[in-house]
Amino acid sequence: MPKRPQLLSELGGEQDYGVLLVAQMGGVPNQIDLIIQTAIYDEAAEGLRPRHTYIVRALGVREHRLTVGMFGKLRLLDEHPLLYHHNAPKVAVYFDGTPKDLNELVLDISQTHVLPYDGWRHLVDTDDINRSTPMTTLFKRGFGVLGVMPKPLAERIGKVLEHHGIKHTDNEELPDDNTDEHGRSRLAKLLLLDQSYIIALDFSVEELGKT
Repeated sequence: MPKRPQLLSELGGEQDYGVLLVAQMGGVPNQIDLIIQTAIYDEAAEGLRPRHTYIVRALGVREHRLTVGMFGKLRLLDEHPLLYHHNAPKVAVYFDGTPKDLNELVLDISQTHVLPYDGWRHLVDTDDINRSTPMTTLFKRGFGVLGVMPKPLAERIGKVLEHHGIKHTDNEELPDDNTDEHGRSRLAKLLLLDQSYIIALDFSVEELGKT
């Protein structure tokens, strides 16, 4: 039987720990299987007491960054900045104007992009900003396309441009249908294990050794 609630409950307390034992390719394309063992800290023994072992199957994997080893928290989320590039509409940001302080504007844009990710992503890791022309050259020219980025980021960047007196317009792409031909959701979900993560369309959880 599916064991998702049980796994989440065993990794929700201050004394709860998990160990990612194995991360391997699954039996079908875009599937990754994780073997996770849960444990609880036993104060009397001053050590960890094993609880259960699970296999988590990530189906329709979009992105991952996994490190085998111990972790403290496991969360399964439908909303998180890491999901912006997978679930949010794309917006082309056009600007018109030259800032009074070019360096300050570029710094503000870079910091605004980084802030929601809290270290998960960096500006150089994405194609959100126009790469065909350096940002300083773009703003010296005074008009153009700053970039194409997820809508939540475009809204943040838009406030920065307004603060610096730069006019801008956002051209949002037509949203895709968020279901496939069978009516199943195509919105990605996020599984967080401390600083490791995997983004996929769905996750199944089973307890090893149980039927």
